[in-house]
Amino acid sequence: MSNESAQAQARMRAWIRTSVVFLFVAVALFGVFAAQKLSATDAVATTQATVQAATPVSAGTGWALIGSGLAIGISIIGAGIAVGNVGAAAMGAIGENPKLFGTAIVFVGLAEGLAIFGFIMSFLILNKA
Repeated sequence: MSNESAQAQARMRAWIRTSVVFLFVAVALFGVFAAQKLSATDAVATTQATVQAATPVSAGTGWALIGSGLAIGISIIGAGIAVGNVGAAAMGAIGENPKLFGTAIVFVGLAEGLAIFGFIMSFLILNKA
């Protein structure tokens, strides 16, 4: 293995680590937004409970929350599988030809786009709920 190939593989590993951290940050931000939305709903229900019994969450809101969770969960699982497969193939390609590093990064970035789209969709669903 040449020195250039080893450096390219090290760069790819660093890129994959960064993408995994980005996915975890995306999930954490989603959790913060969901918790904020739910706590605001709970605060309104708590203040109304002193006057009258709190109204239950409608079925539409419940389905929206389930759909939002499925949107982010399935998209991140799909992105993880895609990044794993594309990253492995990219590492092999870079090992044979270090000039393919830029192209490989683009393909790994496209796989990460799945998680970003899922995050955006779940955020939009939560805003409608």
